[in-house]
Amino acid sequence: VQLQASGGGLVQAGASLRLSCAASGRTLSNYGLGWFRQTSGKEREFVAGLMWNGSGRTNYADSVKDRFIISKDKYKNELYLQMNNLKPEDTANYYCAAHFRGQSWNVWGQGTLVTVSS
Repeated sequence: VQLQASGGGLVQAGASLRLSCAASGRTLSNYGLGWFRQTSGKEREFVAGLMWNGSGRTNYADSVKDRFIISKDKYKNELYLQMNNLKPEDTANYYCAAHFRGQSWNVWGQGTLVTVSS
């Protein structure tokens, strides 16, 4: 599986932004996909995730719950992260990632930078 993230940019606090992640290479059945973020000097942190063939259950970090929405388009093989009411502390490089069911996150796309100004 290869992942290509896009959609980052510079926005003001309170604005919205949508990230996209195009997946290719093989079927995504039995894969979980998600978003992580990382700022300089900090460890990469989980933001949101779902199972590609799952029932629709999603998981979010507490810091983004009720503001971010993860979704997928199975026909386009794309993953999205709708980010609303952005805060300066959301500034980070955002990465899409994948893992085979039961395994750890081990497929990473390149990051897309999100900068939120106050």
